[in-house]
Amino acid sequence: MATESTPLALPVLPLDDEVVLPGMVVPLDLSDSEVRAAVEAAQAAAGTAPGKPKVLLVPRVDGTYAGTGVLGTVEQVGRLADGDPGALIRGRGRVRIGAGTTGPGAALWVEGTRIDESVPDPSPASGRGYPEPGHVSELVKEYKALATAWLRKRGAWQVVDRVQAIDDVSALADNSGYSPFLTTEQKVVLLETTDPVARLKLAVQQLRDHLAEQDVAETIAKDVQEGVDKQQREFLLRRQLEAVRKELRELNGEQEGEESDDYRARVEAADLPEHVRAAALKEVDKLERSSDQSPEGSWIRTWLDTVLEMPWSERTEDAYDIRGARAVLDAEHSGLDDVKERITEYLAVRKRRGDRGLGVVGGRRGGAVLALVGPPGVGKTSLGESVAHAMGRKFVRVALGGVRDEAEIRGHRRTYVGALPGRIVRAVKEAGSMNPVVLLDEIDKVGSDFRGDPAAALLEVLDPAQNHTFRDHYLEVELDLSDVVFLATANVLEAIPEALLDRMELVRLDGYTEDEKVVIARDHLLPRQLERAGLDRDEVTIDEGALRRLAGEYTREAGVRTLERSIARLLRKVAARHELGERELPFTVTEGDLRDLIGRPHHVPESAQDPAERRTAVPGVATGLAVTGAGGDVLYVEASLADPETGASGLTLTGQLGDVMKESAQIALSFLRSHGAELELPVGDLKDRGAHIHFPAGAVPKDGPSAGVTMTTALASLLSGRLVRTDVAMTGEVSLTGRVLPIGGVKQKLLAAHRAGITTVIIPRRNEPDLDDVPAEVLDKLDVHAVTDVRQVLELALSPAVSGAAPEVPVAA
Repeated sequence: MATESTPLALPVLPLDDEVVLPGMVVPLDLSDSEVRAAVEAAQAAAGTAPGKPKVLLVPRVDGTYAGTGVLGTVEQVGRLADGDPGALIRGRGRVRIGAGTTGPGAALWVEGTRIDESVPDPSPASGRGYPEPGHVSELVKEYKALATAWLRKRGAWQVVDRVQAIDDVSALADNSGYSPFLTTEQKVVLLETTDPVARLKLAVQQLRDHLAEQDVAETIAKDVQEGVDKQQREFLLRRQLEAVRKELRELNGEQEGEESDDYRARVEAADLPEHVRAAALKEVDKLERSSDQSPEGSWIRTWLDTVLEMPWSERTEDAYDIRGARAVLDAEHSGLDDVKERITEYLAVRKRRGDRGLGVVGGRRGGAVLALVGPPGVGKTSLGESVAHAMGRKFVRVALGGVRDEAEIRGHRRTYVGALPGRIVRAVKEAGSMNPVVLLDEIDKVGSDFRGDPAAALLEVLDPAQNHTFRDHYLEVELDLSDVVFLATANVLEAIPEALLDRMELVRLDGYTEDEKVVIARDHLLPRQLERAGLDRDEVTIDEGALRRLAGEYTREAGVRTLERSIARLLRKVAARHELGERELPFTVTEGDLRDLIGRPHHVPESAQDPAERRTAVPGVATGLAVTGAGGDVLYVEASLADPETGASGLTLTGQLGDVMKESAQIALSFLRSHGAELELPVGDLKDRGAHIHFPAGAVPKDGPSAGVTMTTALASLLSGRLVRTDVAMTGEVSLTGRVLPIGGVKQKLLAAHRAGITTVIIPRRNEPDLDDVPAEVLDKLDVHAVTDVRQVLELALSPAVSGAAPEVPVAA
């Protein structure tokens, strides 16, 4: 620990933002009045005392003097390197500053006490708690090693030798005062730390921190330098490449020109709308100002290439041969009269508008937006290509199934790396004309997540009042889509957002009749599958009876995909047996050959089964009609009563039913309870025994009100013991008063009844207008009854009661 000695009277030499430690030798400028006054006062005092003039070097930070100074001796007074007067002063030791006093000259004099900085005896007998000598020597070695490493980086080899020669702990710690990286505050802390060992620890820590910071700075500088070197290398290589290209151009006789000049010439020569040309020239100006190393240059070039590749002024001429267009549609697709009529109407209107000079009205052209909604396999997607063929337009398909990013429709902002225009712009670019037929396939499968809602972005695309000024986020110029024919396809109408559906003209494709399937199989499916099977038309033929049975008993679908797969399987069997030597060609497949080739049928009509094996062979089972995602289908409803001994009561519903269907079952039960006497039904059983209604195919979710009359009929059959007629199917909502209310999907349901072999169908009276949409050949084979009251349903559906026979009621345990 440092000790203090006899007080001294010394002139103060203030040091602004500078600190001198003991052992340091510093030159000071005598042009400063305070420095000159202190030196002159020291010289005046030295005239009467032995030794060199002494001053007190005191740091002054922000006008505040430190509490500890350094005793300095004036070694020499003369001229500095720049010619100004100066003094060379050496720091001798620390002085504790006391009170002010008087002295010669104009300087400030203070009393100070010299601090003894020698390291005391570290032995345990001294009782001062100093560290072991070995610890101090380790500090000395560490400081010298750190100082040597730092000095070697600066190339100060002579200073290294001087530092290595210092053995005194206090002098070694004070030597860090020469360090230029220390701040004034850090040096003041070193000055006021009088314990030599603590001061050396502080100096070691400061030097260690600086070296760590220096290592990080060197690493960063190295990385930066490597980046600069790479840019310089790339710059030189690009210059060399330009020189090589210039030489090649001279050899080939080509004109020399900049890339930006080439883009400017391409933009000016292209047939672009004025607003697009102005935007493109603006981007060319940016390209000319940007450097070759700037990434913005590549973004601009990609954008200009996209704009120049767009068919801004290209349009195909519509085929105004209306009869020829209808003939093309009829040749490529059987049925689907609604769509064919709509396309024919569109072409007729376009022709008349063109004849009267009304091709563009209010900046809008005469495009169309149609939504083709129907079950899978009815030809929605292939119809789009046929429409384009009939109109003489280019065709592009845009698959929307599973799209969840809004940027897929409207494009990415150009600020993103790898930005692209949206699918609509890419479709127009791919078509090569501004009036293609664009098929938006599976529009009901569009999803949404945190990236946005693509369906919302489609609102502008499919709105005839807005799409003539469509803006893609990537292009950022107006694109006229008003002349595009958009055909959107979907399986489930309810999955399309209402706002989007409101912008499209709805055309329903409810499926094919059996006769239409036979025609499609004969004219389209069979030739295609013969080619795929490697067979000629004169080698294998399938007669109409076999095709009809394939459509009626081997498949049961609204479309023809399963039918086509069955035909493909049939032809593969014939081809394989021929190669095995079991069958000779040519060969005609008849109805009797089907079982031998592809097995037994899977969908035998209920009417063709044995009467004892039919589902409606017992009371309590009725046949209903429903609409699914795959078209119309037949739905059976089963009812039973619980055994009185079980004590069960109430209504049990099974078959994965929705809330609406559950409510319909409650309504049916309530109606029968309140009108049982009128209908001559033993409704007392409903009060004492629990009723159970089940819908088979329990893994399939079911909902909707149209099964109300079917459930009422099943319960009435159960209670009366009268069977429901096998050839009768029904659909309709029932009310508490017994009214039969209208429902949807009549066409699909009647087609399903026709496929299932049903001959009598009961529908609500208010659905009679929907019969106009049902094909005439189907209506001819169905006996359709339109009713208003459930009593009429029961009269038509239930078999006559056998006189004197007691009802057989199915019992559920």
